[in-house]
This record gives sequence, C-alpha cells and structure tokens, in this order.
Amino acid sequence: MKPGSAIVIGAGIGGLAAAIALRRTGWTVTVLERNRVAGEIGAGMSQGPNAIRALDALGVGDRARAAGTPFFGTANLREASGRYLNRAEPGTVPPLIGFHRADLHNVLLDAVPTESIRTGAAVTAIDQTPGRAFVHVGDETFEADLVVAADGVRSTARRLLWPQTPEPAFWHYTVWRGIADLDLGPAQGGMTLAKDRYFLTMPLPGGRVYWGLGTRAGTPGERADDERSEVLRRVGDWHDPIPALLDATPTERVLHHDITDLVRTPLPTYVNGRIALLGDAAHPMSPDLGQGAGQALEDAVVLAASLHDVSDATAALARYDTVRRPRTQWIAKSAHQKGAGYISGSAARQRMLVWTTRMMRPATLATMTTKALARIWDWQPPDLPAYKEL
Repeated sequence: MKPGSAIVIGAGIGGLAAAIALRRTGWTVTVLERNRVAGEIGAGMSQGPNAIRALDALGVGDRARAAGTPFFGTANLREASGRYLNRAEPGTVPPLIGFHRADLHNVLLDAVPTESIRTGAAVTAIDQTPGRAFVHVGDETFEADLVVAADGVRSTARRLLWPQTPEPAFWHYTVWRGIADLDLGPAQGGMTLAKDRYFLTMPLPGGRVYWGLGTRAGTPGERADDERSEVLRRVGDWHDPIPALLDATPTERVLHHDITDLVRTPLPTYVNGRIALLGDAAHPMSPDLGQGAGQALEDAVVLAASLHDVSDATAALARYDTVRRPRTQWIAKSAHQKGAGYISGSAARQRMLVWTTRMMRPATLATMTTKALARIWDWQPPDLPAYKEL
C-alpha cells in the first residue's frame, strides 16, 4: 500500500524501532510519549543474533554494535561456592551483545527526528473509523492511517482496546538489577545457579558490569528500605566477584521489579482494525531468554514490511498478526518455563542440573544450547524496501 501517516504510542525501544522502520519505508510518523523526556529507565540487557539482524534491517546495526560488548557469559555456569559447571569456549556459540539499556535506546532515539516525537503526551482514548484512526491526548486529537501501540507491559492501548484481557500476571518471580563500576574484563560474564535463585553478570562498555538477581517471591510489591542490602543478604556470601560487584553498585542504581506476563491468558490477536500492539504491550515476557526487546525489534521490522505490498492497512496489520503472534507467544511461554525452573526451589532439580552440566564437555553443551536456541536465533528479517512513488 502507499505509505501514509502513522502514530506510534510509546518512545521506548519498541516504539522507536517501529518509527524507524515505518519512516524507512516512506511513512510519516508521530511518536507520542507520556513522559516529559524520551528516555529509558533500566540497567543491562543482552541481544541475540536475531535482534542484531533486526537492528541491521533498521539501519542502526553498526551503531548498536559499537554501543555494546560481545560476551559469552551465559555459558559460564557456576554454583554459589564458585565451582564451575561449565566454561564458555569462544567460537562454539554465537556471542550475545550486552548493552546498558539506555545506550541501545539512545542509538534508536538518534535515528528518529526530534520533531517527530511528542513528549508529555499521555494517551486517554483511542478510536477509529473504517478509514482513519484517532488517538486522544486530553483535549487534543491526533489522526492517522494507522496506530502502533508500543506502550509497555502496562499498556494503556491494550486496556482500552482489549478491556476483557487480564493484566499481566505475577507468578512469584522477582528480579533485582544494578550497574557496578567495576571492570572485570570482557570474558568475566557468567551465571551462578542455586535451587531457587540465580545471579547473572554481564560486562558493559566503559568499565561497568550489569548484574541481576532473580528469585522466588511470595507476593507482588514486596520491597525493602535498602534494596542493595537485601541483595547482599541473599547472595553476599556467594563466590567472588559477586560481593565486590554489589559493593561497587551505588544504592540508587539498584532496581527491583516483579516479573509478569500473559502466558496464561495470551491475547487472541495483536490487531484491532487499524491499530496494532507491539513489543511488551502485545507479549510481555520474562527475561530468561533475553528476548523481550529483541522481539519488539523483530515486531517493528515485520510490521513495516507487512505494510509494503498489501492493499490496505487493516489487511497489512492482519498479516503482521498472523506472522508475529505465534512466534512471540511461543517465546514468551518458553521464557516463562525457563524462569520457573530457575526459581523452582527444587533441590532435586538443582542436583540434576549440576550433574548433567558437569558431565558434558563444554563443546557438547555449546552445541546443544545452539540447537535449542536455533528457532529463536536463526530468524531472518524481511526486506524493508524504500518506498518509491509509482
């Protein structure tokens, strides 16, 4: 179809990626961001090969690589005592790239013209006719040919358009995250496993390390007066460099979030007429496969490609839904299952994990991991052809 006008709700990673993809294919885009500043709150994140290909398709892959650090840390598996269960062998698996979330966000933000982003714009209503879509921000109305809602886990658009859908559910899983000013070198990432918790470390550019503690939780919203002290209480006696990382993390940099998703009540569609959900608004997922932002990037590329050679917006968005919903809901379910295993509290499961991992040669484990992740990592982006007036 001939490119027209689009409104993107949300200037996070998914929303900016959608804006870039649509602009590359000829669309005029307005991004509405409820916050006064289009920024990203968070700590670290890793992106797999599929996400990097999506960034390449958006034309920002090289800048993204320069903002991150390749690492193999999730293959460095240890017990709380420090004993290795497996050591990564570079070259046997594709590297992940670790980012500070704000750094990747800035790469995308720099690719969207400032005048295309409207901040302080909290959406209050959305409606549509057969030919147009309308987004209301207080007394102001924005009109476009289509709307892309990329407004996060607690999506206003999802609540307005799918009012019968439950909010993402808490499943007794909570995560602390932080950034330590401590240079451990690029090979020092890793993951330490216990029966009901794990601790992840990931190198970042600039002599920093991202760390995360995931564990079982009783009820949502439980918070400590001093979250860093709470993390120390839980893992402060684990192997080096975990205590040093926590000591090198300012208290104000420690974030604490409960994990929620829609795995038990997945959406029946990501599309309502001329309006499409994207990223966490459509498929919130746990961090255990490192695919939350990566799937939002994929969504953006597929959405723009779906609009290229279809006669109208509703048919194009229906194609987007057909392509994206099965994949993203399967990945969200797989991440949920993996996370549930990490925090299960089962001593028997932990013993089996330790035994099977230690029995395998590193190369064998790397081969098995690569095969297990092939369905995710092998994704190839569709072309995003530049629009030419016929």
